[in-house]
Amino acid sequence: MTKRITCSEILAHLQSLAKPENVAGMARYGINPDHTYGVSMPILRQLAREIGKDHRLAAELWSSGVHEARILASLVDDPALVTEDQMDRWVAEFDSWDVCDQCCSNLFTRTRLAYRKAMEWSTSQKEFTKRAGFVLMATLAVKDKKGSDGQFEPFFANIKMGATDGRNFVRKAVNWALRQIGKRSPDLNRKARETAQQIRLIDSASARWIAADALRELSGPAVQKKLKGKA
Repeated sequence: MTKRITCSEILAHLQSLAKPENVAGMARYGINPDHTYGVSMPILRQLAREIGKDHRLAAELWSSGVHEARILASLVDDPALVTEDQMDRWVAEFDSWDVCDQCCSNLFTRTRLAYRKAMEWSTSQKEFTKRAGFVLMATLAVKDKKGSDGQFEPFFANIKMGATDGRNFVRKAVNWALRQIGKRSPDLNRKARETAQQIRLIDSASARWIAADALRELSGPAVQKKLKGKA
């Protein structure tokens, strides 16, 4: 029987891979440098493959507070075992956009609560919780191949409400969600462009940017050609 790797062994390994010069570069891109070693994502993904799924270990890694350990936790956790309490506790502790995005993409998107939490979190006043709601919408649009158009349509109302939030990490996530949903199907593309047109009329610099950027991509030849193929 293979010996279970411990959280302390993983943390020691991550520390041995530390690259302070990477941390400085990450900070320039808005990533929180606190408790960060500068270990790259390819290394974390390879380590996750070697570890395999381990719900208990994921909880221990998250509790460490180490930036890379938390991303690794999202990679090794078992979505089937993730509870609503865990999702709410983790999202409340997000302090960096990349941890937020990795947790949503790697783990939360694959849980049974993903659609409900996307709606709930996207109305939060907390910056990274709100971002998480819209990131969930975006990643569900990409990863849930079996999702129906009807599952995504309720997101448009929250996208419109969130479009006036001028905080950079929120507005970029709102834009991301709108664009990704609009690329799923011809019908969702039409509704996403209609939503963008409505957002464009709001007296808000953030809303105007979100609308213009989304319309440029969703109306563009590359997206339209791909959607014709789907139709």
